[in-house]
Amino acid sequence: MDYAARGYGDRDIGWGDRPGVVVVDFQRGFTDPAFRMGGAEMIDRAVEKTVSVIDAAKVAGFPVAACVMGYQSQADMPYWKIAPLREDLIAGHPSLELDPRIAAAGPDLVITKAAPSIFFNTAVAQFFVKQRVDTVVVTGCITSGCVRASVVDAFSLGFRTIVPDDCVGDHEEEPHRANLRDVERRYADISTAADVIATFQRLHNRAA
Repeated sequence: MDYAARGYGDRDIGWGDRPGVVVVDFQRGFTDPAFRMGGAEMIDRAVEKTVSVIDAAKVAGFPVAACVMGYQSQADMPYWKIAPLREDLIAGHPSLELDPRIAAAGPDLVITKAAPSIFFNTAVAQFFVKQRVDTVVVTGCITSGCVRASVVDAFSLGFRTIVPDDCVGDHEEEPHRANLRDVERRYADISTAADVIATFQRLHNRAA
């Protein structure tokens, strides 16, 4: 008996009244081909699509929180198994800089996180509570890592959770697709940048 037959993904979560956007780890270490983990085509496309989502959110008055991952020292790090994370992500290293396209879009809040999820031991959830957010749109990278962790935490914190599949990216297609399928069965609705932007406009017009 497969997942669907057992009742997984039997309904959409849908949107609330006030969304917020999180932008997970679109930093130069993961987007700039000058770095070992940067330059993946899927991630580059996701950055471009996410800029359009941020722009639409700002026009509609919906908050945007972005993060980079970094540490004060090697001793400050958890036990990563990924060599570039251990070698590069130290305060002051250029890999910690926001991708210039995301920085230019002007997120309302930018934080540095130490764990996979943008919500873990950060002020992002409190920021969204203050902004009366009930729906979180998750963008960023890597789909199978920090994006998935952020989706699970958004769900665990009680937010409706939406993932535009063209606004998240991975180094390989298969884990990207597999993780999106899996979170769609359990925690989130999978959408597109175009649908998210249209929903922002609809919610904004309704509130006006």
